[in-house]
Amino acid sequence: MSDILHIVGGGMAGSEAAWQAAQAGVRVVIHEMRPQVGTFAHKTGNLAEMVCSNSFRSDDSEQNAVGLLHWEMRAAGGLIMASADAHRLPAGGALAVDRDPFAETVTARLMAHPLISVSYEEVTALPDDGHWIIATGPLTSPGLGAAIQAETGAEALAFFDAIAPIVHFESIDMDTAWLQSRYDKGETEEERTAYINCPMDKAQYNAFIDALLAADKTEFHEGETAGYFDGCLPIEVMAERGRETLRHGPMKPVGLTDAHRPTDKPYAVVQLRRDNALGTLYNIVGFQTKMKYGAQTAVFKMIPGLENAAFARLGGIHRNTFLNSPTLLDSQMRLKSRPHIRFAGQVTGVEGYVESAAMGLLAGRMAAAEILGRPIEAPPFTTAMGALVNHITGGAEAKTFQPMNVNFGLFPPLEDARGGRRGRKERYKGYTDRAKEDWQAWLAAST
Repeated sequence: MSDILHIVGGGMAGSEAAWQAAQAGVRVVIHEMRPQVGTFAHKTGNLAEMVCSNSFRSDDSEQNAVGLLHWEMRAAGGLIMASADAHRLPAGGALAVDRDPFAETVTARLMAHPLISVSYEEVTALPDDGHWIIATGPLTSPGLGAAIQAETGAEALAFFDAIAPIVHFESIDMDTAWLQSRYDKGETEEERTAYINCPMDKAQYNAFIDALLAADKTEFHEGETAGYFDGCLPIEVMAERGRETLRHGPMKPVGLTDAHRPTDKPYAVVQLRRDNALGTLYNIVGFQTKMKYGAQTAVFKMIPGLENAAFARLGGIHRNTFLNSPTLLDSQMRLKSRPHIRFAGQVTGVEGYVESAAMGLLAGRMAAAEILGRPIEAPPFTTAMGALVNHITGGAEAKTFQPMNVNFGLFPPLEDARGGRRGRKERYKGYTDRAKEDWQAWLAAST
């Protein structure tokens, strides 16, 4: 019993943690409450179900920190990345995933592993002994959340995470919209035409903003506060910050040329990204919302090309809780008051599918190494994974701690000339070159 690793939560982090530990030779039990206990955001009982976007974001491992994180996870034999690569969709320079086959593949591979079993049950208390990883994500059940809160003696921080709507392709007017990735990015024609673009002139944009601001919104329950994560703001919250905010955010028109009217410069552009391999579903990029369903339908049909849109899913909003990890977790991602318990994924205060899975990868490797009697240190801060875990376990200021995507601002400065006044492209290449070398050395030393 003492040699078994128990993982609470079968999302991105829990699934990756289970895979890494089992591949190291440790027996694993995943405790997953779905489908016995559902959430409003999940639709299936699959492990690693994607509930918000279907994008893993940039796959550029030389110029982008999240692309570097992809590279590090692939180098470590990550299950999440292997499954994402197997179900990749055209998305310019991004890694977008056909979400249902992706989750089915992760589930099948975990269930087929001889050292992994799944127990479908809700865990509502912190365990007193054994080896545990809690990877319950932003929708931690009320019972377990209360137990964590009682143990830490601190109020769990909270913000609201919003879900973007999905549209049936056949209902989009392609005489108005056109296919193009921003700046025609991509190595193939399919990649260069991975997005549907809906143009707006100035009058249409202003009418859209007016309707957005006036629309009925979801009301918060008493005692809840709307502390949004800036990387996932509802569009109406962005609009409230200024009429031009959306034009400089998800509706920016740069890098796009209207295929039907090439001499007309759109004032704003709404982009949709393919959501499944068949190309029958597209999600509206950056259009997370807390509008009520009736209002969503009316407002989104104001977008040129979407006048007759049929929605496979409307947007939604949910509370997202996370630990004040810099005060509660040590460098091994262990709860300081109960070091037999590790935390991983979004509940630690990282944001995004890839970051969550990456923290699961580290937690699984660290827990397995400890069980096998050969503990390992956290990876160096010069790597994407090391920079991220350092941020959540002490690098961030506890008083102002907020969820964080991986970014080069978390990396230590370069010591060579590329860290000075040289161009950003060369500097980013310096970060990624250094990270890859250090990550491979860490993997070799810790395997």
